Amino acid sequence: MKNLAVIVLITAVGAVAQGSRPKILGVAHMALYVSDLGKARAFYKDLLGYDEPYLLKRQDGSERIVFLKVNEDQYLELFAEQPKNDGQLHHIAFYTDDAKAMRDYVAAQGVRVPGEVGKGQIRNSNFNITDPDGNTVEIVQYEPDSWTRRERGRFIPETRISTRILHLGVLVGDLDASMKFYGGILGFREIWRGGAGPQLSWVNMRVPDGEDYLEFMLYNTPQDKRQLGVKNHICLVTPDIEKAVKTLESRPARKQYAQPIEIRTGVNRKRQANLFDPDGTRVELMEPHTVDGKPAPPSTAPPPPAQKRSNTAP
Repeated sequence: MKNLAVIVLITAVGAVAQGSRPKILGVAHMALYVSDLGKARAFYKDLLGYDEPYLLKRQDGSERIVFLKVNEDQYLELFAEQPKNDGQLHHIAFYTDDAKAMRDYVAAQGVRVPGEVGKGQIRNSNFNITDPDGNTVEIVQYEPDSWTRRERGRFIPETRISTRILHLGVLVGDLDASMKFYGGILGFREIWRGGAGPQLSWVNMRVPDGEDYLEFMLYNTPQDKRQLGVKNHICLVTPDIEKAVKTLESRPARKQYAQPIEIRTGVNRKRQANLFDPDGTRVELMEPHTVDGKPAPPSTAPPPPAQKRSNTAP
């Protein structure tokens, strides 16, 4: 037994030395800057049907961050602040089973990390890293005593237009760099790529230990504010897009939403409908399967030349 214990210890030390990666289980949330919390609430709560389990205030008592619950592990976060970047995206987040081990792992891969894993105001363990495009990526571990787990089973009304974030979309200027970061270091796996023209437009990267994915939104020209809102997006899965749109059309808040809600079939051959929040961020409702159940063939088009985010329009 003593020899067996020594073998187990040596194996464990060897795994750490090789940089074994803790699990990344799924999309945790997307955080957005919003210019008017009242208007944002009308869209996300009254129209889309989500509930608000808690919020964080500034020292002066004003509301700073509103949390909207999609399911027990997924949220939307609305920051009542002026954007610090060139769009409404504040950060994206994925959840892990071990934040400290993940921090140590990505540090060993040469990624810049904070000195230690912190504890947020809602008591989850988390730390931030930065992807090649300058996007903040939060890695979060849900703690048993956190507000997230405190509200288990609550604030999940039947009014929710979707019960799951299927993917997040973010602007990517250099596909190779992003593949090395998300694929090579974090372990995301490519599941599909598509294009609407002679160049590649999207690459879907699934989290290594779950079914959610990140969608790289490629581009070849500077992006204005409207385009940033289209590309940095949230995808909510729905089993029946026609039923979902009928539900939205029937809600009183639909009268305040001025844009049409149209069902279309995407290049991926899945039916979808796009909505836009008051600041122009796209919320994509999408069915999980193709229109005929057959997979859409991946694009073989080349990616656009690498772009630098500093070239994006204000």
